[in-house]
Amino acid sequence: MVEKLLEKEMEDHLGYEKHSSKGNLSGNSRNGKTKKTVHGSQGDLAIEVPRDRNGEFEPKLIKKRETHISSFDNKIISMYARGMTTRDIQSPIKEIYGGDISPTMISKITDKVIKEFTGDLKEGLQSADRSPRRETSFSLKGEMG
Repeated sequence: MVEKLLEKEMEDHLGYEKHSSKGNLSGNSRNGKTKKTVHGSQGDLAIEVPRDRNGEFEPKLIKKRETHISSFDNKIISMYARGMTTRDIQSPIKEIYGGDISPTMISKITDKVIKEFTGDLKEGLQSADRSPRRETSFSLKGEMG
């Protein structure tokens, strides 16, 4: 799915679809792909990022030298946090990237991030419980003067 989105970005960058005659003598064209491993909420993912002959293609989804795709996950989480359902999120993803993402994949991304967040929160609370406490005592029976 990520590779399809990157292909769509390349299409937008070049101004023509793959194998289109509009690419003939256009001054720039596709020039293979570069293999890359990125880390995301679903673990490591081996992808192939398209290249152009002039070296001008700058992907938005996964930037050059970027090894984490958390920004994509964050966009999905942001929409989810605004109250959008997993099915509602499909439409903006298609509009932005020109590719489909299943409600199941959106759920997996949101579930993973929520699980990590609640785990971090729980860990923080547990470490606060283990921290030394100062015993304080006071009495409400004191004289007011």
